[in-house]
Amino acid sequence: MTILPAAVLFACTLNSVRSPMAEGLLKASHGARIYVDSAGAESAEVNGFAVEVLAEIGIDISNHKAKTFETLVDSSFDVVIALSGEAERGARQLTSWMSCEVDHWPIPDPSAATGTREARLNVFREVRDELKHRIDARFPPENGKK
Repeated sequence: MTILPAAVLFACTLNSVRSPMAEGLLKASHGARIYVDSAGAESAEVNGFAVEVLAEIGIDISNHKAKTFETLVDSSFDVVIALSGEAERGARQLTSWMSCEVDHWPIPDPSAATGTREARLNVFREVRDELKHRIDARFPPENGKK
């Protein structure tokens, strides 16, 4: 049996795509057992494509409110997962005074995708699926549920 951390923070550059997606995914599988939050080096409104591709799998992040490291309500975490280089620097600064594991998962920002709407959605789906794979590996669902 895997011992889960009590609190996890996902961080990316703007807290508008990758980190809200990761937050939603982990909350969907462990929200009752792990405190999960997300933040960014800066903040921007949640990306509509991120909302759409998570809705496809039954997860609603449409009410996500972007936060920065400075505006977090709780800043005590067991694990911080940075999804960009800029977020990793911010995470290391945030956790410099505490005993906290900082992981860096360099996930490309899908908001840079170009092409048709469907092509862009497919890039967001790839990021969603990569995040889900990494989250399930790092924080295994109970009884193998996925």
